Amino acid sequence: MNDTRIQLLLQFIEEQPEDPFNVYALAMEYRDEQPAQALVYFQQLLEQHPSYLPTYYHAAALYAEQENRPAAEETYQQGIELARAQKNEKAFQELSRSYRAFQDDDEY
Repeated sequence: MNDTRIQLLLQFIEEQPEDPFNVYALAMEYRDEQPAQALVYFQQLLEQHPSYLPTYYHAAALYAEQENRPAAEETYQQGIELARAQKNEKAFQELSRSYRAFQDDDEY
């Protein structure tokens, strides 16, 4: 986690609140060391920028890691549907694969 980068991203968010990439980058910056803070930003993206497809994969995976299986499942499903609607085959395949792996984990 890089504090300088975090401060810069916070500044970018303030200057360009309509750009979801800055919030996404901030969530990813927090992802490994402060997952609870990352989840705050992922949830913000899901609420304020629901068409920003990159959010769904990482948010769902983080929910799964935190044992919030219902939220993970819902987020995977929403991401898969959004990828289908946006005709983004690569994201659709990645989300579908991750969702299947998530479901397989649930069976054991």
